[in-house]
Amino acid sequence: MDLPRDPAASLYEHAGKGLRRSDLARDPVKQFGNWFTAAIEAGIRDVNAMSLATAGRDGKPSVRIVLLKSFDQDGFVFFTNYESTKGKQLEANPYAALGFYWIELDRQVRISGKVQKTSREESQTYFHSRPVGSQLSAWASRQSKVVDGRRVLDARMAEMTERFAGKQVPLPPHWGGFRLKPDKIEFWQGRPNRLHDRFRYTRKADGSWEIDRLAP
Repeated sequence: MDLPRDPAASLYEHAGKGLRRSDLARDPVKQFGNWFTAAIEAGIRDVNAMSLATAGRDGKPSVRIVLLKSFDQDGFVFFTNYESTKGKQLEANPYAALGFYWIELDRQVRISGKVQKTSREESQTYFHSRPVGSQLSAWASRQSKVVDGRRVLDARMAEMTERFAGKQVPLPPHWGGFRLKPDKIEFWQGRPNRLHDRFRYTRKADGSWEIDRLAP
């Protein structure tokens, strides 16, 4: 199937004033918070959906969509099954990259850095904030493993529902969070003629941030 020659052309025709250095917060986490709030206020669906790129020891990349659950000066947090493909890759190679794309605002954010597991207490607090069905499915699904059919998943879910009936569902030992502490964060604002605005924050040895404008 051939795509239009320039499918994004109409999107950038109506881009706003763009992004200037003077618009940026000195701290990229604060800048991300500003853009994240703007995306929420714009009514963007699944505003916390992000691409997560990982690679194992073989260096072969893998990417999927996950949900950002919190962020602060310590990093960006998401949760998963530690025995999944991404969990095993992050254990073998604890570096990852995140990508956000808010098309309605013509904005992207790219984040990369080292990853570590959240504490068991933090994972447990988030786990018990989830709907009970989601808690049960964390026990029922052996994420990324081959299954013979849907009936296997349904049977496992029924088994877990019966097993934990009337009880608080405990945090599975194989489930929890990861926190990515960024060393680079890039903010991208769409502009006409593909002359987009790109600013990259790079963490320096003293913990401060250097800001550079990049060619689009």
